[in-house]
Amino acid sequence: MSVETSPEAQAAQPAQTSLATAAARNLATTTKSAPQMQEITSRWLLRMLPWVQTSGGTYRVNRRLVYTVGDGRIEFVQTGAQVRVIPQELGELALLRGFEDVEVLTAIADRCVQRDFRAGEVLVERGAPAAEIHLIAHGRINQVGTGKYGDDAVVGVLADGDRFGENALLDEDATWDYTATAKTNGTLLTLTRADFARIVTLSPALQAHLAEFSSLPLQRQNELGEAEIAMSSGHTGEVELPSAFVDYELNPREYELSIAQTVLRVHTRVADLYNHPMNQVEQQLKLTVEALRERQEHELINNREFGLLHNAAFDQRIQTHSGPPTPDDLDELLSRRRDSEFFLAHPKAIAAIGREFNSRGLYPDHVDLHGHKIPAWRGIPILPCNKIPINADNTSSILVMRTGEDNQGVIGLHQTGIPDEFQPSLSVRFMGIDEKAIINYLVTAYYSAAILVPDAVGVLENVEIAHGRS
Repeated sequence: MSVETSPEAQAAQPAQTSLATAAARNLATTTKSAPQMQEITSRWLLRMLPWVQTSGGTYRVNRRLVYTVGDGRIEFVQTGAQVRVIPQELGELALLRGFEDVEVLTAIADRCVQRDFRAGEVLVERGAPAAEIHLIAHGRINQVGTGKYGDDAVVGVLADGDRFGENALLDEDATWDYTATAKTNGTLLTLTRADFARIVTLSPALQAHLAEFSSLPLQRQNELGEAEIAMSSGHTGEVELPSAFVDYELNPREYELSIAQTVLRVHTRVADLYNHPMNQVEQQLKLTVEALRERQEHELINNREFGLLHNAAFDQRIQTHSGPPTPDDLDELLSRRRDSEFFLAHPKAIAAIGREFNSRGLYPDHVDLHGHKIPAWRGIPILPCNKIPINADNTSSILVMRTGEDNQGVIGLHQTGIPDEFQPSLSVRFMGIDEKAIINYLVTAYYSAAILVPDAVGVLENVEIAHGRS
């Protein structure tokens, strides 16, 4: 709808005496930035990992032989308020590792009785006879033992998927070495020695398996479960020295390079006519590579095959003592490995660390790292990584690691020298121009990560990052 202006109104408006800025911009060359992108982060993990050339596309981690018995976590299924252990998951128990008779495992699972507990409830008493195993479906439980001077001390924190009392199933004289106290509400399943014994008497296969299991401790091992190297020390005179060799794993773990790919498409008209002052293909490629590197870091953290969160050993995962990340929790995380090089945490978890420090009147150190001032604890930098997930219950994880082949740590895997290489282990390959006059480039990155020995990575799990506590 047009509005006519009366001659009187036109006379009242001041006459334009110079060119308007809106019109002038049509003829001016603006000063402009390169295309910007919010997704780009510091990507500290990619910077800190030493990258190892993987020429064959596969990296094999040879380790000293370890006699592995069950050390994994147990999973459950929930139907309403009813919880049931998955029968095959009972194979994570040391005495059932390798036992595959599903019918017998199902019978054992059927004997597990559900028990709901509340925060503050004492589940077992130190010194009392132990006649059952407890499988934790949900919740946090403190194991309280006797300290050096006779006082109570928390010797362990258990959470979802953990268990306690496993030795009670075969040892009739077993007693509890600690008091187990519920820190939160939760649910566990209990299997008594008597119920387990009834199933054993009905299953010759299980009897044979347990007899074989009982012979495992006779194999000479060190405290880490590795095949022992026999030696003698402190002797005098001419004594017969023991002979030894270092046994290796027969089936070592192999890591294949993973891949991330995308096809970058640019119309020839854009590349021909709009390439000044900035090269359009170059800018498109720059942002695509940045997105690919972000995905690479995400995979190194979260991929189920090689990601650090999923491949950290279960005995290197610990629980917070009270929920938020305290200095004591970080100290316990550091105490489980040598030569820790850096923590890795979500920015919100780092903020939670700061709040806990402030509440105790502590102030973290700062270290200089690649020209940046980084907060640190015990001289170990705490680096941000927004790829570490935040769970629905407002909890996250904090990782700590050492790196390098020479230090038996974590390494990144890649392969340089690939065809059409644009960056190390990243190629940009021209795929031609289609019938719609669109130029296609295949952008590919190859990468993986390997944990050389289990204690190279530690994880503090179920870290509460919410503000304040009720």
